[in-house]
Amino acid sequence: MMFTIFTAWGYEVSALELSAVITSFTAVLLGARGVRMTWPWYLLSASLYALFFYQVDLIASALLQFVFIAAAIWGWLGWKKSGVLPRYMNNKERLIWLSALIASWLITAPALENIGAAATLPDSFLLISSTLAQAAMVLQRNETWIAWIVIDIFGTYHYANQGYWFTALLYGVFTVIAFFGLKRWKKLSSSANPI
Repeated sequence: MMFTIFTAWGYEVSALELSAVITSFTAVLLGARGVRMTWPWYLLSASLYALFFYQVDLIASALLQFVFIAAAIWGWLGWKKSGVLPRYMNNKERLIWLSALIASWLITAPALENIGAAATLPDSFLLISSTLAQAAMVLQRNETWIAWIVIDIFGTYHYANQGYWFTALLYGVFTVIAFFGLKRWKKLSSSANPI
């Protein structure tokens, strides 16, 4: 599925990347709305992106898709049919998540470099931060959307820098959706704790 579907401004968009973008967009949009049907879309989009990123040697991004696949199963089983019931983390939980991010990133980046992966520092940051943000989403924590705003801005830059313009554009759109998700989940939140 790496054949070109169309070319835009000199960038060749493959059938695989286009399929991954469309299914990923659908998954994130449904997730921002707090709808349980987000999870089958995550499963499909992560499967497609795992193949795409593996084929272009972004190993951490490919590995991340397996996290999304596991989260899709976990989320499907964990969310009520009626959708999300979000709440805020307490300060202790926030400190644990931030510490896990920093420690895991410092371990993962050199490991990826040792196996010859491309763009190890930014790719490992996306792997670790997205893993934690996705877990926060499955656990229905409002902070997931703050994390996704940061991750999506960073991902837009990273994938553009790697020359994957269609995926970079998707991450730019994800940034807008993440703001919508934050607003929507705050409204749905059962907790009165401020961010």
